[in-house]
Amino acid sequence: MKTKSILIISILLILGSSFSAYSQIVDFSGEWKLNKEKTVLADNQLFLSKITIQVKGDSLLTNRLYENSAGEEYPFDENLSLDGKESKISIYEMPRTSKATKVDGDGTIIIESKTIFNGQNGEDTLEAKETWKVDNTGNVLTLVFNNKMSGTETPGTNYYDKVK
Repeated sequence: MKTKSILIISILLILGSSFSAYSQIVDFSGEWKLNKEKTVLADNQLFLSKITIQVKGDSLLTNRLYENSAGEEYPFDENLSLDGKESKISIYEMPRTSKATKVDGDGTIIIESKTIFNGQNGEDTLEAKETWKVDNTGNVLTLVFNNKMSGTETPGTNYYDKVK
């Protein structure tokens, strides 16, 4: 009887620790800077060089800093809910519609956006999908993206280090 009790308690402890490990909240909050050594950047395109993230309940607040190859910076703020509802903002007079969804299983955040702008051939739309994941150490943010514009699709992965 004593052996059975010890076995049952052991199983419950193992299951309890497994559930708590899976239910831990991934911490995206903080300032993240692009790791240019790990990331392959496309020539003559804007890139996200730094992002500050705050997750508060179901809200995702970001301050994004984009750069071009000449070092010019283009910051903007965005506030999204993590329930997939659309949010609209204007970035440098370009309308942007975005939605964010948190994947409960692994803490991933998926952001989908459409930004309308005037290109060389008139009005065009940039459709972007970003998948964010933070590694087990909480120090590396991986941002897998797929951008579609003018019939061209550009996939890639950016790596960001947490600024301490």
